[in-house]
Amino acid sequence: MAQKNVNIRMDEDLKKEAEALFSELGLNMSTAVNIFIRQALRQGGIPFEVSTHTDPFYQPENLKRLKESIEQLKKHDTVTKTSSELGLDDA
Repeated sequence: MAQKNVNIRMDEDLKKEAEALFSELGLNMSTAVNIFIRQALRQGGIPFEVSTHTDPFYQPENLKRLKESIEQLKKHDTVTKTSSELGLDDA
């Protein structure tokens, strides 16, 4: 099978992150892109959902709570409660 080069443009930081991830998986960028293309061809479309809906985890109010919790942990300003104190033993 003849090999052809394909050039794509992407943000430099995005490329570095992708290369690091693929390296952890034992892949290089070329192999990862080839896997994506093969899966798209097999499935007849993008091999994952593409949507304008955002994951509720990333809603601003949730991210604010997470940042506040992280700051509390950094300050060692946390409260320890047992599962029964939280009412989890009844679940």
